[in-house]
Amino acid sequence: MKTSIIVQNLKCGGCAKTITSKISELDYISNVQVNTETATVSFTTQGTEDALSVKEKLKSLGYPSIEDENGMLSKAKSFVSCATGKMK
Repeated sequence: MKTSIIVQNLKCGGCAKTITSKISELDYISNVQVNTETATVSFTTQGTEDALSVKEKLKSLGYPSIEDENGMLSKAKSFVSCATGKMK
């Protein structure tokens, strides 16, 4: 099942690289694509439960979905995730 999540704090290729790397590590997730212009993370999964695990992983990286709170902690996490992606 193809799923897309619109996230906050997604700004550049560094962010996209980190998201792609970390989401691809999850079981039952494949074909991860990140669009920085639309702040969308798309992927193929086997079910709703797997999609929810992606949403939680994105939030833990500092990229909460648009319906979640985007506090200072999320913004700081996304800054670190972005920098990590740029260094790899």
